[in-house]
Amino acid sequence: MTSTGTLHPAAEARGAWAADAPCPPPAPGPPRVPRGVLVSSWVLVAVLTVAATAAVITATPVPGAVVGTTPQVPAAVDISVAVAAVALVPLLFTRRSVAAAVGLAVLAAVSGAATPAATVGTLQVARWYPVRTAAWVAGAGVLGHAVQALWRPVSLPLGWWLLCDVAVHAALFGWGAYGRERALVLWSLRDRARRAEAEQERRVAEARTAERTRIAREMHDTLAHRLSLLAATAGAMEYRPDADPTALAAAAGRVRAGVSDALEDLRQVIRLLRAGPDDLGPVPGLDDVRRLVDDARAAGNDVGYERTGDDTPPAAVATAVFRVVQEGLTNARRHAPGAAVRVTVATAPGEVRVRVADDGARPGSAPPEGAGTGTGTGLVGLRERATLLGGTLTSGPAPGPDASRGFGVEAWLPWDA
Repeated sequence: MTSTGTLHPAAEARGAWAADAPCPPPAPGPPRVPRGVLVSSWVLVAVLTVAATAAVITATPVPGAVVGTTPQVPAAVDISVAVAAVALVPLLFTRRSVAAAVGLAVLAAVSGAATPAATVGTLQVARWYPVRTAAWVAGAGVLGHAVQALWRPVSLPLGWWLLCDVAVHAALFGWGAYGRERALVLWSLRDRARRAEAEQERRVAEARTAERTRIAREMHDTLAHRLSLLAATAGAMEYRPDADPTALAAAAGRVRAGVSDALEDLRQVIRLLRAGPDDLGPVPGLDDVRRLVDDARAAGNDVGYERTGDDTPPAAVATAVFRVVQEGLTNARRHAPGAAVRVTVATAPGEVRVRVADDGARPGSAPPEGAGTGTGTGLVGLRERATLLGGTLTSGPAPGPDASRGFGVEAWLPWDA
């Protein structure tokens, strides 16, 4: 059932729900009965009533049973009302209970044979319907029994009869309303439990997604740069098998050292993912940017580096600078082979600017074998990291000898000086 955004009438009456609270679920109502069954029930009521009335009227009167010129008519009325009331009782437990209860109240005005069924009707409507509807039905029941006392002899004086009539219907009305309110509360608690369970499942799913994203980001930031360096060095060795043995040995040594560093980086990522916030260990910072540049130069890349300013940013900002340089060098190696890359880091009180720009791939050059094309998520992760730190990150064409080929990444990261 869809919520309309309004308060349930019962909840509004008792003020149990805040104005901005969702609509509580409805109280359990009577079961829905097919239209054919309802029509058959009403036809059965009419047939039984007519049959009972006809049978009593046409029956041979019993001498002295009733005083009057037509002694069998009052008995016929009582029997007919009783049959009709019994036939209407099952409808009190369907969605036509209001109509059935009103019909029983009308029958109660004719004969006391309908009194038990009419009181049950008041109770059932109070249990399943709002207070206003139940009050109208209870009033109809009171009126019906009052009319009965006006033209049929009753066992009590009229005043006492009316008092008992009102008291009984009020008690039944209160009992049914209490049952309805209790059902509303129980239904609402179940609904809240279902909502809480669904919310918990959603949070767990979001936590899993966030954790997977964090793992992917750390793996990308830590290993992509290292592995691209290895691919570049190995590609150079494959391309120049006739190079000086000393140079080949040095390149092989760099590959071996790079593999060892990559394994250590992988262990660091695993420790980072397993450790708590207080056990993360050392993280890369501004001093490690020089190592990135030296590794890129050793792999044969043309990389220039300039740092200005002596201010020391917090660890989180310094790590972000390191990741920007790392991603910029990796992208230049993949997408602009042979390009000259310029790395600048400028610190000032309360801020740092870092820029990595290349002048475009050299004609005829190609990325080293195994370098790959990347996943396209590195810059997205860096932009998110910069945003979380209150800074900005931009990327796009960068000025160079051929502005149409150059590409640059620039980040501005603030901190509280």
